[in-house]
Amino acid sequence: MRTFLIFGTLFFFFSSFFSARDVCAAESNPYEERMKLYKKVETVTHIPWYYLAAIDQYERNVRMVRRDLPKPNRVISIYFPPEVWVGLTNPNLEEEDPAIIKFFQGMGVDGDGDGKASLKSDEDVLYAFANYLLSYGVDHDNIKIGLWNYYHRDRTVGSIASYAKIYRHFGRIDLNTNVFPVPLSSNHSYRSTWGDARGWGGRRIHEGTDIFADYGVPVRATSYGIVEIKGWNKYGGWRIGIRDINNNYHYYAHLSGFAKGIEKGKIVEPGMVIGGVGSSGYGPPGTSGKFPPHLHYGMYKDNGKTEWSFDPYPHLVKWKRMERASLKKK
Repeated sequence: MRTFLIFGTLFFFFSSFFSARDVCAAESNPYEERMKLYKKVETVTHIPWYYLAAIDQYERNVRMVRRDLPKPNRVISIYFPPEVWVGLTNPNLEEEDPAIIKFFQGMGVDGDGDGKASLKSDEDVLYAFANYLLSYGVDHDNIKIGLWNYYHRDRTVGSIASYAKIYRHFGRIDLNTNVFPVPLSSNHSYRSTWGDARGWGGRRIHEGTDIFADYGVPVRATSYGIVEIKGWNKYGGWRIGIRDINNNYHYYAHLSGFAKGIEKGKIVEPGMVIGGVGSSGYGPPGTSGKFPPHLHYGMYKDNGKTEWSFDPYPHLVKWKRMERASLKKK
Protein backbone atom coordinates (compact mmCIF):
# COMPACT_ATOMS: atom_id res chain seq x y z
CA MET A 1 0.00 0.00 0.00
CA ARG A 2 2.81 2.35 0.98
CA THR A 3 4.63 1.61 -2.31
CA PHE A 4 1.47 2.38 -4.24
CA LEU A 5 1.03 5.73 -2.44
CA ILE A 6 4.65 6.71 -3.11
CA PHE A 7 4.34 5.76 -6.78
CA GLY A 8 1.06 7.64 -7.05
CA THR A 9 2.55 10.75 -5.44
CA LEU A 10 5.55 10.67 -7.76
CA PHE A 11 3.34 10.12 -10.80
CA PHE A 12 1.13 13.07 -9.82
CA PHE A 13 4.18 15.29 -9.21
CA PHE A 14 5.89 14.53 -12.51
CA SER A 15 2.66 14.66 -14.55
CA SER A 16 1.85 18.04 -12.99
CA PHE A 17 5.38 19.27 -13.64
CA PHE A 18 5.39 18.27 -17.30
CA SER A 19 1.85 19.59 -17.80
CA ALA A 20 2.86 22.97 -16.41
CA ARG A 21 6.01 22.93 -18.56
CA ASP A 22 3.98 22.11 -21.66
CA VAL A 23 1.54 24.93 -20.91
CA CYS A 24 4.40 27.41 -20.53
CA ALA A 25 5.95 26.16 -23.76
CA ALA A 26 2.62 26.54 -25.55
CA GLU A 27 2.28 30.11 -24.35
CA SER A 28 3.98 32.48 -26.75
CA ASN A 29 4.78 36.15 -26.86
CA PRO A 30 2.22 37.82 -29.17
CA TYR A 31 4.69 40.59 -30.01
CA GLU A 32 7.24 38.04 -31.19
CA GLU A 33 4.61 36.20 -33.24
CA ARG A 34 3.46 39.40 -34.91
CA MET A 35 6.99 40.55 -35.63
CA LYS A 36 7.84 37.22 -37.26
CA LEU A 37 4.86 37.59 -39.58
CA TYR A 38 5.63 41.24 -40.36
CA LYS A 39 9.23 40.38 -41.26
CA LYS A 40 8.22 37.33 -43.30
CA VAL A 41 5.70 39.27 -45.38
CA GLU A 42 8.19 42.15 -45.76
CA THR A 43 10.69 39.69 -47.26
CA VAL A 44 8.18 38.58 -49.88
CA THR A 45 6.51 41.91 -50.73
CA HIS A 46 9.14 44.52 -49.73
CA ILE A 47 6.43 46.45 -47.85
CA PRO A 48 8.35 47.70 -44.76
CA TRP A 49 7.54 45.67 -41.64
CA TYR A 50 6.88 48.82 -39.62
CA TYR A 51 4.05 49.81 -41.99
CA LEU A 52 2.52 46.34 -41.70
CA ALA A 53 2.80 46.62 -37.90
CA ALA A 54 1.25 50.10 -37.96
CA ILE A 55 -1.73 48.99 -40.06
CA ASP A 56 -2.28 45.96 -37.84
CA GLN A 57 -2.08 48.09 -34.69
CA TYR A 58 -4.46 50.70 -36.08
CA GLU A 59 -7.04 48.03 -36.90
CA ARG A 60 -6.58 46.48 -33.47
CA ASN A 61 -7.21 49.85 -31.83
CA VAL A 62 -10.35 50.49 -33.87
CA ARG A 63 -11.82 47.03 -33.36
CA MET A 64 -11.34 47.28 -29.59
CA VAL A 65 -13.65 50.31 -29.33
CA ARG A 66 -16.13 49.85 -32.18
CA ARG A 67 -19.41 47.97 -31.79
CA ASP A 68 -19.93 47.43 -35.51
CA LEU A 69 -16.73 45.40 -35.87
CA PRO A 70 -15.83 42.03 -34.31
CA LYS A 71 -13.31 42.15 -31.48
CA PRO A 72 -9.80 41.01 -32.46
CA ASN A 73 -9.07 37.44 -31.39
CA ARG A 74 -6.08 36.43 -33.48
CA VAL A 75 -2.39 37.35 -33.75
CA ILE A 76 -3.10 39.69 -36.67
CA SER A 77 -6.02 42.10 -36.20
CA ILE A 78 -6.51 43.40 -39.76
CA TYR A 79 -10.18 42.91 -40.61
CA PHE A 80 -11.61 42.11 -44.03
CA PRO A 81 -15.41 41.80 -44.32
CA PRO A 82 -16.16 38.40 -45.92
CA GLU A 83 -17.67 40.00 -49.03
CA VAL A 84 -14.51 42.07 -49.55
CA TRP A 85 -12.31 39.02 -49.06
CA VAL A 86 -14.14 36.73 -51.52
CA GLY A 87 -15.44 39.42 -53.91
CA LEU A 88 -18.61 41.50 -53.77
CA THR A 89 -20.45 39.40 -56.37
CA ASN A 90 -19.22 36.04 -55.09
CA PRO A 91 -22.25 34.02 -53.88
CA ASN A 92 -20.07 31.98 -51.48
CA LEU A 93 -18.89 34.10 -48.55
CA GLU A 94 -16.81 31.20 -47.26
CA GLU A 95 -14.88 30.75 -50.51
CA GLU A 96 -11.19 29.88 -49.99
CA ASP A 97 -10.11 28.99 -53.53
CA PRO A 98 -7.62 31.73 -54.54
CA ALA A 99 -8.46 31.37 -58.24
CA ILE A 100 -12.21 31.81 -57.69
CA ILE A 101 -11.62 34.72 -55.32
CA LYS A 102 -9.42 36.38 -57.92
CA PHE A 103 -12.12 35.83 -60.56
CA PHE A 104 -14.61 37.72 -58.38
CA GLN A 105 -11.99 40.43 -57.69
CA GLY A 106 -11.81 39.67 -53.98
CA MET A 107 -8.81 40.72 -51.87
CA GLY A 108 -8.17 37.25 -50.44
CA VAL A 109 -4.89 35.55 -51.36
CA ASP A 110 -2.91 32.51 -50.26
CA GLY A 111 -0.06 33.85 -48.15
CA ASP A 112 1.06 30.72 -46.31
CA GLY A 113 1.24 28.40 -49.33
CA ASP A 114 -1.40 25.89 -48.26
CA GLY A 115 -3.46 26.42 -51.43
CA LYS A 116 -6.22 28.28 -49.59
CA ALA A 117 -7.00 31.97 -49.12
CA SER A 118 -8.46 31.85 -45.63
CA LEU A 119 -9.63 34.60 -43.30
CA LYS A 120 -8.65 32.24 -40.49
CA SER A 121 -4.99 32.40 -41.51
CA ASP A 122 -3.05 35.33 -40.02
CA GLU A 123 -0.44 35.05 -42.74
CA ASP A 124 -3.05 35.09 -45.52
CA VAL A 125 -4.71 38.18 -44.02
CA LEU A 126 -1.46 40.10 -43.56
CA TYR A 127 -0.19 39.12 -46.99
CA ALA A 128 -3.50 40.19 -48.57
CA PHE A 129 -3.15 43.74 -47.23
CA ALA A 130 0.51 43.88 -48.24
CA ASN A 131 -0.46 42.63 -51.69
CA TYR A 132 -3.00 45.45 -51.96
CA LEU A 133 -0.38 48.06 -51.04
CA LEU A 134 2.06 46.49 -53.47
CA SER A 135 -0.17 47.62 -56.34
CA TYR A 136 0.69 51.22 -55.38
CA GLY A 137 4.37 50.82 -54.54
CA VAL A 138 6.67 50.16 -51.60
CA ASP A 139 7.87 53.70 -50.85
CA HIS A 140 6.41 55.99 -48.19
CA ASP A 141 4.41 58.27 -50.50
CA ASN A 142 2.80 55.49 -52.52
CA ILE A 143 1.95 53.51 -49.39
CA LYS A 144 0.14 56.58 -48.06
CA ILE A 145 -1.80 56.87 -51.33
CA GLY A 146 -2.81 53.23 -51.03
CA LEU A 147 -3.87 53.74 -47.42
CA TRP A 148 -6.00 56.75 -48.32
CA ASN A 149 -7.72 54.87 -51.13
CA TYR A 150 -8.48 52.07 -48.70
CA TYR A 151 -9.61 54.05 -45.63
CA HIS A 152 -10.67 57.37 -47.24
CA ARG A 153 -9.73 59.29 -44.08
CA ASP A 154 -6.79 61.64 -43.61
CA ARG A 155 -6.55 61.12 -39.84
CA THR A 156 -6.35 57.36 -40.31
CA VAL A 157 -3.53 57.69 -42.83
CA GLY A 158 -1.74 60.13 -40.52
CA SER A 159 -2.09 57.83 -37.52
CA ILE A 160 -0.75 54.81 -39.40
CA ALA A 161 2.17 56.83 -40.74
CA SER A 162 2.93 58.00 -37.17
CA TYR A 163 2.84 54.46 -35.79
CA ALA A 164 5.16 53.32 -38.58
CA LYS A 165 7.59 56.11 -37.73
CA ILE A 166 7.56 55.13 -34.04
CA TYR A 167 8.04 51.41 -34.72
CA ARG A 168 10.86 52.11 -37.13
CA HIS A 169 12.58 54.41 -34.62
CA PHE A 170 12.54 51.90 -31.76
CA GLY A 171 12.84 48.76 -33.91
CA ARG A 172 10.22 46.91 -31.87
CA ILE A 173 6.47 46.84 -31.24
CA ASP A 174 6.15 46.20 -27.49
CA LEU A 175 5.76 49.87 -26.58
CA ASN A 176 3.04 49.96 -23.94
CA THR A 177 4.86 51.40 -20.91
CA ASN A 178 3.29 54.43 -19.18
CA VAL A 179 4.40 56.87 -16.47
CA PHE A 180 2.79 59.68 -14.46
CA PRO A 181 2.90 63.14 -16.17
CA VAL A 182 5.01 64.77 -13.43
CA PRO A 183 7.83 63.27 -11.34
CA LEU A 184 6.51 61.24 -8.40
CA SER A 185 8.98 63.07 -6.14
CA SER A 186 7.42 66.46 -6.96
CA ASN A 187 4.92 68.22 -4.72
CA HIS A 188 1.64 67.71 -6.59
CA SER A 189 -2.02 66.93 -6.09
CA TYR A 190 -4.90 65.90 -8.34
CA ARG A 191 -8.43 64.55 -8.35
CA SER A 192 -11.03 63.59 -10.92
CA THR A 193 -12.22 66.83 -12.56
CA TRP A 194 -13.36 65.45 -15.92
CA GLY A 195 -16.83 66.72 -16.83
CA ASP A 196 -16.84 69.71 -14.47
CA ALA A 197 -18.20 73.02 -15.79
CA ARG A 198 -15.67 75.55 -17.02
CA GLY A 199 -15.86 79.21 -16.05
CA TRP A 200 -14.07 80.79 -19.01
CA GLY A 201 -14.67 80.57 -22.74
CA GLY A 202 -18.40 79.93 -22.78
CA ARG A 203 -20.47 76.91 -21.91
CA ARG A 204 -18.21 73.84 -21.95
CA ILE A 205 -17.05 70.96 -19.77
CA HIS A 206 -13.62 70.16 -18.42
CA GLU A 207 -12.10 67.49 -20.66
CA GLY A 208 -9.27 66.34 -18.44
CA THR A 209 -7.67 66.16 -14.99
CA ASP A 210 -5.89 69.09 -13.35
CA ILE A 211 -2.60 68.21 -11.65
CA PHE A 212 -1.54 71.06 -9.37
CA ALA A 213 2.20 71.45 -8.87
CA ASP A 214 4.83 74.15 -8.44
CA TYR A 215 5.62 76.42 -11.36
CA GLY A 216 8.24 74.87 -13.62
CA VAL A 217 7.91 71.28 -12.37
CA PRO A 218 8.88 69.03 -15.31
CA VAL A 219 6.03 67.68 -17.43
CA ARG A 220 6.76 64.28 -18.93
CA ALA A 221 5.45 62.24 -21.83
CA THR A 222 3.33 59.47 -20.35
CA SER A 223 3.74 57.05 -23.25
CA TYR A 224 5.54 56.26 -26.47
CA GLY A 225 4.14 58.54 -29.13
CA ILE A 226 4.63 61.38 -31.55
CA VAL A 227 4.01 65.11 -31.12
CA GLU A 228 1.05 66.19 -33.26
CA ILE A 229 0.63 69.77 -32.07
CA LYS A 230 2.73 72.32 -30.24
CA GLY A 231 1.97 75.98 -29.68
CA TRP A 232 -0.57 78.38 -28.21
CA ASN A 233 -4.27 77.92 -27.62
CA LYS A 234 -6.39 80.70 -26.07
CA TYR A 235 -7.92 78.21 -23.63
CA GLY A 236 -4.96 75.92 -22.97
CA GLY A 237 -2.09 78.39 -23.30
CA TRP A 238 1.17 76.73 -24.25
CA ARG A 239 0.14 73.19 -25.05
CA ILE A 240 1.35 69.94 -26.60
CA GLY A 241 -0.66 67.10 -28.15
CA ILE A 242 0.87 63.62 -28.41
CA ARG A 243 -0.68 60.53 -30.05
CA ASP A 244 0.38 57.09 -28.86
CA ILE A 245 0.28 53.76 -30.70
CA ASN A 246 -3.03 52.81 -29.04
CA ASN A 247 -4.73 55.73 -30.78
CA ASN A 248 -4.95 57.76 -27.60
CA TYR A 249 -4.35 61.47 -27.94
CA HIS A 250 -2.67 63.00 -24.86
CA TYR A 251 -3.22 66.73 -24.34
CA TYR A 252 -0.94 68.77 -22.04
CA ALA A 253 -2.03 72.38 -21.41
CA HIS A 254 -1.16 75.54 -19.39
CA LEU A 255 2.58 74.85 -19.74
CA SER A 256 5.22 77.38 -18.67
CA GLY A 257 7.20 76.51 -21.78
CA PHE A 258 8.54 73.65 -23.89
CA ALA A 259 11.58 71.44 -23.46
CA LYS A 260 14.42 71.94 -25.92
CA GLY A 261 14.01 69.86 -29.07
CA ILE A 262 10.29 69.24 -28.67
CA GLU A 263 8.73 69.97 -32.05
CA LYS A 264 5.84 68.68 -34.15
CA GLY A 265 6.74 65.22 -35.43
CA LYS A 266 9.11 64.52 -32.52
CA ILE A 267 9.04 60.92 -31.24
CA VAL A 268 8.79 60.72 -27.45
CA GLU A 269 8.99 57.95 -24.89
CA PRO A 270 7.70 57.56 -21.31
CA GLY A 271 9.43 59.93 -18.91
CA MET A 272 10.84 62.29 -21.56
CA VAL A 273 10.50 65.90 -20.40
CA ILE A 274 8.37 67.90 -22.83
CA GLY A 275 7.75 71.10 -20.87
CA GLY A 276 7.03 72.57 -17.45
CA VAL A 277 3.99 73.19 -15.27
CA GLY A 278 2.67 76.72 -15.71
CA SER A 279 -0.39 78.95 -15.68
CA SER A 280 -0.61 80.05 -19.31
CA GLY A 281 -3.83 80.49 -21.22
CA TYR A 282 -7.25 82.17 -21.06
CA GLY A 283 -6.23 84.89 -23.48
CA PRO A 284 -3.96 85.87 -26.38
CA PRO A 285 -0.41 84.46 -26.70
CA GLY A 286 1.62 85.16 -23.58
CA THR A 287 -1.32 85.45 -21.17
CA SER A 288 -0.47 83.86 -17.85
CA GLY A 289 -1.24 83.97 -14.14
CA LYS A 290 -5.05 83.90 -14.27
CA PHE A 291 -5.08 80.73 -12.14
CA PRO A 292 -2.67 78.74 -9.96
CA PRO A 293 0.02 76.76 -11.82
CA HIS A 294 -1.14 73.31 -12.84
CA LEU A 295 -1.05 70.83 -15.68
CA HIS A 296 -4.26 70.14 -17.56
CA TYR A 297 -3.99 66.55 -18.78
CA GLY A 298 -6.60 65.27 -21.22
CA MET A 299 -7.06 62.04 -23.15
CA TYR A 300 -9.01 61.43 -26.37
CA LYS A 301 -9.80 58.27 -28.30
CA ASP A 302 -10.18 57.91 -32.08
CA ASN A 303 -12.28 54.98 -33.35
CA GLY A 304 -11.68 55.49 -37.06
CA LYS A 305 -14.80 57.64 -37.47
CA THR A 306 -14.72 60.23 -34.72
CA GLU A 307 -12.71 61.28 -31.67
CA TRP A 308 -13.99 61.86 -28.15
CA SER A 309 -12.73 62.82 -24.71
CA PHE A 310 -12.66 60.37 -21.80
CA ASP A 311 -11.70 60.61 -18.13
CA PRO A 312 -7.93 60.20 -17.71
CA TYR A 313 -8.11 59.99 -13.91
CA PRO A 314 -8.27 56.16 -13.62
CA HIS A 315 -5.28 55.88 -15.97
CA LEU A 316 -3.30 58.42 -13.97
CA VAL A 317 -3.94 56.50 -10.75
CA LYS A 318 -2.87 53.24 -12.42
CA TRP A 319 0.26 54.72 -14.00
CA LYS A 320 1.33 56.29 -10.72
CA ARG A 321 0.91 52.99 -8.88
CA MET A 322 2.80 51.06 -11.57
CA GLU A 323 5.65 53.57 -11.72
CA ARG A 324 6.00 53.54 -7.94
CA ALA A 325 6.14 49.73 -7.96
CA SER A 326 8.74 49.80 -10.75
CA LEU A 327 10.93 52.24 -8.78
CA LYS A 328 10.76 50.04 -5.68
CA LYS A 329 12.02 47.07 -7.70
CA LYS A 330 15.04 49.11 -8.80
